[in-house]
Amino acid sequence: MENEVIIKVEHVSMKFNLATEKFDSFKEYVIRSIKKQISYNEFWALKDVSFEVKKGDSLGLIGLNGSGKSTMLKTIAGVLKPTKGSVTVYGTVAPLIELGAGFDFDLTARENIYLNGAILGYSREMMREYYEDIVDFSELREFMDVPVKNFSSGMVSRLAFAIATIGTPDILIVDEVLSVGDFRFQEKCHARIRRMMEHGTTILFVSHSIDQVKSICNKIIWLERGSMKRFGDAEPICKEYSES
Repeated sequence: MENEVIIKVEHVSMKFNLATEKFDSFKEYVIRSIKKQISYNEFWALKDVSFEVKKGDSLGLIGLNGSGKSTMLKTIAGVLKPTKGSVTVYGTVAPLIELGAGFDFDLTARENIYLNGAILGYSREMMREYYEDIVDFSELREFMDVPVKNFSSGMVSRLAFAIATIGTPDILIVDEVLSVGDFRFQEKCHARIRRMMEHGTTILFVSHSIDQVKSICNKIIWLERGSMKRFGDAEPICKEYSES
């Protein structure tokens, strides 16, 4: 339904405790941690962020490095639990957040297709059904029986994107992975994202390329030092961001 809320983020804050000292070994860290002999600095990656995403929207997250974009996406994907506030997601999520996340690099590409599918909640039967599509889209047919540890970052990105975008998930989360690989394949990925949008998939997208963001997104969140500076239509916010 139009205007149906699919993601609701309410007063989300995320705190990380950063150790202020170095350790010579993991054993030393564990011992001093148990004895409570480690001092930490608090770092708030997100500070009281609230917004709603409507079904079918494509939301871009922009901001400088360290502004909280990836942390926000990981919170929505359920990878991180917020320190304060809540995130409610209505529907299935296909996260493409970290290059190769969910892969076992000692296994072949073929084996990783089924492994990654299982992690995403897809049955083996469904992965068999989509196997040829994944292979064709990734353009890695001759490498299916090669261990992924021998792949370049671009090859890993191709395989991960091809797996994450099978079918029509309710929500697709894409974080910077389209910056890896050649321009032609990036355009191929953009075309697939647009087709998914046409079929009702909601997109959450992070890229340092404002041109990429504008070409895909109709809504923008501008994060600055963990706080939301702007939220609204893409064109005016991207223009303000580019001129800042």
